[in-house]
Amino acid sequence: MIDPANEIVLHNYPQSPVAEKVRVAFGIKKLAWRDVEIPRLPPKTMLTALTGGYRRTPVMQIGADIYCDSQCIIRELERRHPTPSFMPTSDAGLMWCLSRYTDGELFSLAIKLVLGSAGDDLPSDFAEDRGRLYLGEDWAEGLKSANAQLPHLVAQLRAPLSWVNTQLSDGRSFLLGDMPAAIDAQMYHNIWFIRGRWSGGPAMLSEFPDLVRWEENIRLIGHGTSNGMPAEEAIERAKSVEPASAIGVAPNDPQGLTVGQLVSVTPDLDGGEQPVDGTLRYADADTIAIERVADDVGTVCVHFPRSGYRVSFS
Repeated sequence: MIDPANEIVLHNYPQSPVAEKVRVAFGIKKLAWRDVEIPRLPPKTMLTALTGGYRRTPVMQIGADIYCDSQCIIRELERRHPTPSFMPTSDAGLMWCLSRYTDGELFSLAIKLVLGSAGDDLPSDFAEDRGRLYLGEDWAEGLKSANAQLPHLVAQLRAPLSWVNTQLSDGRSFLLGDMPAAIDAQMYHNIWFIRGRWSGGPAMLSEFPDLVRWEENIRLIGHGTSNGMPAEEAIERAKSVEPASAIGVAPNDPQGLTVGQLVSVTPDLDGGEQPVDGTLRYADADTIAIERVADDVGTVCVHFPRSGYRVSFS
């Protein structure tokens, strides 16, 4: 039986492409997890109670440790469950570098294509929320621009898809060979999103037969084993235990961070998001973790990647 304090809880919703990335990661490691479904649009009051204001999807919870951003989630899953590895070859560093493209520029292209192609069919509240999140303060003009540039966006996506198709053209099952890796999940969520959210997706993807073959291999991995959990139960679980993660700061921190320092953490882009405030618990080149205390959730530790996030002094 799994100790509730060590049970994986994923706060997500079914239509989220980034959550799909993590769900595939669970499948690669054949993990059991609890599924807390969150709203697609703010307010996400129970989620932000745990995170201190972070509203993106998904968020992973293990006891009173809260992991934000799929980059952070995948790294923690590898630490806790090293077999089978997300890095089955000796190319871990290269794969993490490549993931900054699959999760960054490539996903941004997919977002612009999907939102831009929807046009007036995009619900106004969804358009405003996701437009502001991904396209910045002038999101309305950004959506118009994306709609006007659809052929250009398709051209920009076809190039990396052709590269992936070439990588797979020797008949390998997965991007690195016979074993699935983190980079498969990190690439796949873009393909899943394009196929499912853009009407032209299936036709474009059909140009790349080896990519489609690989896509089916990933789909067959599944999502591990999940069981639903009410959000209220997840909050009570956090409140019933203390954070169990490490405390300290690695040498040579460029910002001179120290344990117990008051800091704010926010994505390093203008998405109109609320910073998360707390006291520094842990920091190294990969991770920043801050501790928060609130009446509704108790003491929690909220973890973020260092790459792609800005740490400011409160």
